[in-house]
Amino acid sequence: MNPNKSPDPLYPDLEVTKELEKQGDNETAFGDKSPGVRRIEIIASCFTTWHRWVLFISVFLVAYSYGLDGTVRYTYQATALSELGTSSQISTVTVVRSVVAAAAQPAYAKISDYFGRISILFISVLFYAVGTIVQATSHNLSAFSGGAVLYQFGYTGVMLLVEVLIADVTSLRSRLFFSYIPAMPFIINAWVSGNVASSVLEATTWGWGIGMWAIIFPAMALPLLGSLVEAEWRANRKGLLDEIPSPLKTLAQPSLWVEIFWQVDIVGLILLAATFALILVPFTLAGGTSNIWKAAHIIAPLVVGFVVALPAFIIWETKIAKHPAVPFRLFKDTRMVLAPICIAMLLNTAWYTQGDYLYYTLTLAFDRDVTSATRVQNIYSFCSVVVGVALGLVIRRVRRLKWFIVAGTLLFVLAFGLLIRYRGGFSAHDFAGLVGAEVVLGIAGGLFPYPTQVMIQSAVQHERTATVTSLYLASYSIGSALGNTIASAIWNNSLPKHLLNAFTRYGVADASTLAASVFASPLALVAEYPPGTPEREAASEAYREVQRYLTITGICISSLLVFASLCLRNPRLGDQQSLPDAEGFQVPVLTKEKTQHDHSPTRTAVENDSVTNGNVPHGYDPGSMEADRNRSTKIMANKV
Repeated sequence: MNPNKSPDPLYPDLEVTKELEKQGDNETAFGDKSPGVRRIEIIASCFTTWHRWVLFISVFLVAYSYGLDGTVRYTYQATALSELGTSSQISTVTVVRSVVAAAAQPAYAKISDYFGRISILFISVLFYAVGTIVQATSHNLSAFSGGAVLYQFGYTGVMLLVEVLIADVTSLRSRLFFSYIPAMPFIINAWVSGNVASSVLEATTWGWGIGMWAIIFPAMALPLLGSLVEAEWRANRKGLLDEIPSPLKTLAQPSLWVEIFWQVDIVGLILLAATFALILVPFTLAGGTSNIWKAAHIIAPLVVGFVVALPAFIIWETKIAKHPAVPFRLFKDTRMVLAPICIAMLLNTAWYTQGDYLYYTLTLAFDRDVTSATRVQNIYSFCSVVVGVALGLVIRRVRRLKWFIVAGTLLFVLAFGLLIRYRGGFSAHDFAGLVGAEVVLGIAGGLFPYPTQVMIQSAVQHERTATVTSLYLASYSIGSALGNTIASAIWNNSLPKHLLNAFTRYGVADASTLAASVFASPLALVAEYPPGTPEREAASEAYREVQRYLTITGICISSLLVFASLCLRNPRLGDQQSLPDAEGFQVPVLTKEKTQHDHSPTRTAVENDSVTNGNVPHGYDPGSMEADRNRSTKIMANKV
């Protein structure tokens, strides 16, 4: 690679003036990389084509494991909560998990940038296994939720690091296709998960169904960890990592703990988690009675969240944090950063309004068994992956994303229109309508979520790839929490009275008692009352009506997706790791005569003649210029 013709976007020529960027109240040299980022760049430079494919296959195995686990675990979760008599609290468990996921994303990004991808991936696998064991052995809602939190913390780390690793080793034009490697297992899992869940529940309990993944998942993660450790060992043997401190050595030096405190932004992460928890969780705890909204344990967290935690978080991140976990300055790029984040948030908010209670609706209002209900739930994932993989191959040629994203959002709105029409019924026609709506929803899901992720990754330099990926995935989690909160509020406040009214109209004896029983444990009604009985017909009618409320809410939210997609830019994706003008800085164009600079409006400190006058900016090591340039060329030659 000739640096005079094609400047490396990851390692700009060190003779070129480095720009400075503003983060909070602290100026840092633009282009300086955290130890973890430098470590993974060097490790990636040691990958041959064979090692790269081993990495991708290992990612597939990990994704297959957590994908199948997540699919069947949702079924086990519904069964567990029904047995515990707390099925109406399914959204509470999901919201708690979403809050943990949203707060954990930036934490994992910051920590992995500092300590490296490999060590944090190992810790994530450990949390995954421990949380699974706690969930499998729980006997009440509190223990089940606690295990879900630990499991979610591990799952979130694995999912984020897998996506970041793919971004670390692929170019923009190839990234969409390779980003679908973690999602490809859904093509298989969508059809086998129903059989797995049904067979496990027939042969044993939901506890064993969850608990077996404490063994399976770590075993499937070993090839990925092994491939990364082997590449790191080869880099160490060549002496490429000698100047980068290892995570253990860093922790062993108390003098660096203060630096770690600021670098990881521990205070910001705590405030972020507190804000999410205080604002989102109380909505689902309010239950189905409006009087509960007057209770102190609901009002107090909301007040503290909105009045104290949220303002404190914003002030800390914008005024105090030296290396903010959520760099608000990036949001100034509304078309390439803020718009994608809005899309991620709105997508999951809308999706969960129809998907949160879909399993109960399928079993009770459509009379589907466990296998069929689980498969219908997975249609979205199956169709979105098939369409997305095909789109990834197309994008390698087309190199543009925007209008595929816009088309996807329009189809998403259409799918919700179909879901409003087909929301229940025991006939084959009604069920086919629902399946068709889920297929359209899945096609839409293949056209815009992952392309939008590639869009936001392209807008920043490699140093912040993990950060923006975490913000994008955190927006998914926030959207999940919002969607679950909305769905729970509608479900808990509407279903009890609709059940009571329906049972009364059908002349069911002891209507109030049965309504309360069905609300708490709907699967028990399915087993006791077949279609055609007054009890089943009344309950199905109530479920269909509440599902109508949910899907109408979803179409209103999804319509905002179209507007957000139209706000996106439509850059051409090249062979670089990020766009040449990422973050508003034009990559300098080097010629034999002189170096040309783009005078970016975000430029803050270094004058144009800093290098020509001999003033080397902070962060430069003139003695390592040639070595860095050679390392730059080698790494970019290895990019997919």
